[in-house]
Amino acid sequence: MDDWRVVTLTAGDYDAIRALWDAAGLPVRPAGRDSREAFEDQLERGTQTVIGLEQGGRLIGVVVATNDGRKGWINRLAVDPAVRRQGAGQRLIAEAECVLKAQGMGIIAALIEGSNSASLALFRQAGYDSHPDLHYVSKRDRGDV
Repeated sequence: MDDWRVVTLTAGDYDAIRALWDAAGLPVRPAGRDSREAFEDQLERGTQTVIGLEQGGRLIGVVVATNDGRKGWINRLAVDPAVRRQGAGQRLIAEAECVLKAQGMGIIAALIEGSNSASLALFRQAGYDSHPDLHYVSKRDRGDV
């Protein structure tokens, strides 16, 4: 949309980001990796860029672009339910791709929960392929991280 503005978000935007994640129905681990302290630490390490989409000064979308040095990752994509299906998700994916490509990332990936068919459709529309031969595994120190 013409009145959307892309912004780089900071630790000072944490409350607005969390409110948007909640409104969008993203699962949040407030005592773990999504805590204010963890969010600030991730920004300070320089491995993530948080991109926002504003309309009339209000945050309507957010995405976290992370770089592990080998691959770029698109994480925590959320769009305000009131503006879904208007291109905000596609715009955020494109902005994250630009950031990650500028950082030299030739591979960009996203992990999508199996029950999130809307996100899977969004990423497929943006040109992302599913790989049925890949499995996501993790080892965690705590369940809330």
